[in-house]
Amino acid sequence: MKDKVIIITGASSGIGAATTRALAKEHAKLVIGARRIDRLNKLKSEFPDEDIIVQRVDVTKAEEVQALAKTAIKKFGKIDVLYNNAGVMPVNALINRAHEEWQRILNVNIMGVLNGIAAVLPTMVKQKEGHILATDSVAGHVVIPNLAVYNGSKFAVRAIMEGLRQEQHKNNIRTTIISPGSVATELYNSIGNEDNRKAEIEVEKQIGLSADNIASSVVFAIDSPANMDVNEVIIRPIKQDI
Repeated sequence: MKDKVIIITGASSGIGAATTRALAKEHAKLVIGARRIDRLNKLKSEFPDEDIIVQRVDVTKAEEVQALAKTAIKKFGKIDVLYNNAGVMPVNALINRAHEEWQRILNVNIMGVLNGIAAVLPTMVKQKEGHILATDSVAGHVVIPNLAVYNGSKFAVRAIMEGLRQEQHKNNIRTTIISPGSVATELYNSIGNEDNRKAEIEVEKQIGLSADNIASSVVFAIDSPANMDVNEVIIRPIKQDI
C-alpha cells in the first residue's frame, strides 16, 4: 500500500473520510476531492506527515474531475487507484414526481462515476495497470419501494463497472464495487422528504455499520494481490433484512 497514488472523491465525510484515514495510516499518497474544501483541509491536518493533496471537486462536472486526475499526475507522476465514492440517496415515492431529485441522482451517482472513469482511464491504459473502485449499494442488488430511482442508479453503476472490467482487464485494470447496506453516515442529508429522512436516521442508529467498517473493505480490495480482482463486496449489518 505504501506509496500507491490513490484518488478519492466524496472524501469530506462518511465512507470517503474513513477510507482516507485508513489509507493515510498505510502511507498511501492521497489526492482527495469533495465540494467542502474546509472539511478536506481538516482531514489532511490529522496526518501532517503524510502526502495528502486536497482539491475542491464536484463530480457532476467532468472538467473538475479531470483536474483532480491531472493534479495526481503532476504531483506524483501516476495514478494507481481511483475510488469513486461521491453519492446521494434521496428517498421518495415515484408518485411524488421529484424531477429535480431524479436528475441529481443521475448526475451524481451515474455521471459522477463515469466522469471519474473518463478522467483516469487513459492514464491507466498507458500504464498498463490500475484499479477503479465505486461505492455501489445493497440497493444496487435489490429493489425497494421509495428507492426506485436510487436503485436504478446503483444497478447502473454495477453494469458500468462490469462493462469496464470486461473492456479493460487485459490492460491489468482491476474493478471493484463496494456495496454497503445501512451505514451511519451523513448520506441521509440528501433525503429531502422529512419523514423518510427521520426513518433513515433511526435505522442507522439501530443497526447501521460504521464508515470504518466499509473503509476496511476498500483497503482489502486495494491491497489484494496484483493477479486478484475483487469485483464485488457486499457488506450488510447482520440485523439488516434486505
